Amino acid sequence: MAKLLINENKMEGTIAPEIYGHFSEHLGRCIYEGLYVGENSEIPNVNGMRCDVVDALKEIKVPVLRWPGGCFADEYHWKDGIGPKAGRKKMINTHWGGVVEDNSFGTHEYFELCRQLGCKTYVNGNLGSGTVQEMSEWVEYMTFNGVSPMADLRKQNGHEEPWKVDYFGVGNENWGCGGNMTPQYYGNEYRRYQTYVRNYDGAAPIKKICCGANIDDYHWTKNVLDVAFDHTPEQLHGFMDGISLHYYVHPEGWEIKGSATDYDEEVWYKTLNKAYYMETLVRRHSDIIDQYDPDKKVGLMVDEWGTWFACEPGTNPGFLYQQSTVRDALVAGVTLNIFNKYCDRVKMANIAQMVNVLQAVILTEGEKMVKTPTYHVFHMYRHHQGAELLNSTLSGSGEVGPEEWRVPNITESVSRDRDGVITITLNNLSATAAEKVEIAFADHGKKYEVVEANIVTDKQMQAHNTFEDPDHVTEQAFTGYEVTADGITVTLPACSVTEIRVK
Repeated sequence: MAKLLINENKMEGTIAPEIYGHFSEHLGRCIYEGLYVGENSEIPNVNGMRCDVVDALKEIKVPVLRWPGGCFADEYHWKDGIGPKAGRKKMINTHWGGVVEDNSFGTHEYFELCRQLGCKTYVNGNLGSGTVQEMSEWVEYMTFNGVSPMADLRKQNGHEEPWKVDYFGVGNENWGCGGNMTPQYYGNEYRRYQTYVRNYDGAAPIKKICCGANIDDYHWTKNVLDVAFDHTPEQLHGFMDGISLHYYVHPEGWEIKGSATDYDEEVWYKTLNKAYYMETLVRRHSDIIDQYDPDKKVGLMVDEWGTWFACEPGTNPGFLYQQSTVRDALVAGVTLNIFNKYCDRVKMANIAQMVNVLQAVILTEGEKMVKTPTYHVFHMYRHHQGAELLNSTLSGSGEVGPEEWRVPNITESVSRDRDGVITITLNNLSATAAEKVEIAFADHGKKYEVVEANIVTDKQMQAHNTFEDPDHVTEQAFTGYEVTADGITVTLPACSVTEIRVK
């Protein structure tokens, strides 16, 4: 039997709500048809935003939304997406599907979506094909409250007051689709461009995010920081608030990817093994950042993560539309537990993507909407947002899976919110066997009561929700626990993500 010891008297840090962030790119049906249907759509909407999708996203307390990309960001020219929609430029989305982008969803629409969601804003600027002037003017357009050409233009376009930009990405994947740059070159470009991402008088400070590495490119992280931090110690505050990391789980490799719904037990473990690799990536990139920023002022922002399988048969391969199964739920649970554990350095993460793309939390088809298993995991884990990470130690759980793809049998994280409620999230990675976990608390004299317990699981590891059967895999009340004199004994079903809340 595994044992989980929780030291409720030892806090390890605050879990930033932004760890539970999301990503929306002009890719496939994420924005158009997914989030935005236009004001004249028969699908119920408010200012063009789908009511059903917005309502569902509000239930998981979306803390921050990244936009407009992704690779699309470094070909996006923001002035194409403002003003009367009839006069906005049309273009071919060469990155994703070769379809026409009519720019009907632009800056004003993005901020309206964030207003409806009640979330923070994360705008990704165009460093790859844009200019310093273009980026600087976009920041002025969005945030300046005064008399200036861009502020006046914003007012002409119907928005008198400036918006709040919480985060601004200075480029995206500049090692690849954002310009194929060397780390030294990008480091200098970051220094130059970020200078003109100004904090105007009276505006809330913008947190600037540097383009970080692809997967395990530690060379990129070190060399970008070498250049960026050269002769800048006195400028650290406001010079760089975060550096990104991108990692996708491809169980069968980048070229093949594998099916989202048709897989066997070996591929199950292979997928989870690659998901658990996130722990190594976060730890090793953090070790490098520590050399330049020992006080941990610069956050590691994992602003693209999730599963990436072969697209669903019969769909546009450039749209990256895939189903989401119990396997995706486990990937989400494992990954979010890792981010919680490293909350001293991980300050934001953005699952890719919000709707209809990759590991989406929501799928739509016309007027229909489905919440995926991943959605239900985010709903359970919302209780970690802003809570204090508690020291916790798991022992005796062992490993499962074939030798090449072994993974921890159980993963966990524990936090306590402002009301004193402790949230324990547990994942059983075994494809076949239930596992018992004995939960004990450091304060032996204190008795805890279970106030809520929920689970996402299914007897079939390939189980998923469809438009014909939208509630096949949902969050259910969990009863597989017993409160004892020494704590709580939990029996976790195979293939499960479980939440237990105690007080």
